[in-house]
Amino acid sequence: MQQMLALDFMRNAFVTGGCIALAAGLVGYFVVLRNQVFTADALGHVAFTGSLGGLLAGLNLLVGVFGSCIAVALAIGTLGGRGRGRDVAIGTVFAWVLGVGVLFLSLYITARSAATGSLGVSVLFGSILGLQPYQVVVGSITGLATCAVTLLVARPLLFLSVDPDVAVARGVPIRALTALFLVLLAITVAESVQAVGALLIFGLMVTPAATAQNLSARPWLGMVLSALIALAVVWAGLVLSFYVAYPTSFFITSLAFAAYLASLAGRQIVRRFA
Repeated sequence: MQQMLALDFMRNAFVTGGCIALAAGLVGYFVVLRNQVFTADALGHVAFTGSLGGLLAGLNLLVGVFGSCIAVALAIGTLGGRGRGRDVAIGTVFAWVLGVGVLFLSLYITARSAATGSLGVSVLFGSILGLQPYQVVVGSITGLATCAVTLLVARPLLFLSVDPDVAVARGVPIRALTALFLVLLAITVAESVQAVGALLIFGLMVTPAATAQNLSARPWLGMVLSALIALAVVWAGLVLSFYVAYPTSFFITSLAFAAYLASLAGRQIVRRFA
């Protein structure tokens, strides 16, 4: 462990990955609770398109990722409400974003073919061991800020997620709170791209939250468990990748999936003997 932590890139990965994991666990709990998994999936692909679009426009990679995710998240909130209408809106935006992504990828290949492979792999599958200093700062600060804001609005957001009709009757600002949650989700997806990549967002956001809900029906305990499970799989994945020399995102998603299977097995055992 001393040998591993003596390396700057490993320390950066542990700090930034830990902050990102805590945010992904907290926000992911509400994603699963509110049945907005498809939204997280769509935003993961938006991150890929936004990164290429930002680079084509001469912007920083993170500017393209965060800007595109937040813009599309707000568009989804504007176009869709609940249930079928929301899914149709997400599917419509999702299809358009993928089409734009194909265009951006074609333009980027034409303009900078030498860098296309490494950039594409980095955005699609994560590059937590190769974070630049500015990425460490941005990822850590946004992760902690996302955690703080999520905890600040957790009570009314939980009320709105569990019983929206009663929440509206009690005066909960549904539009503002929904928009804020979508922004938090977009920021979490954008920062999680650095850890697991655009295609593997589920492994860090949805799987720990689903595992936590299998372990406990109590919302506050479930939020804590979701954040801790996400943190554990990220740190364990970093350790395994250092000693086994396989991609970190593979270990993170595999460990998260193993935890989910274990929670399902434990839940079935408890039901059988209850």
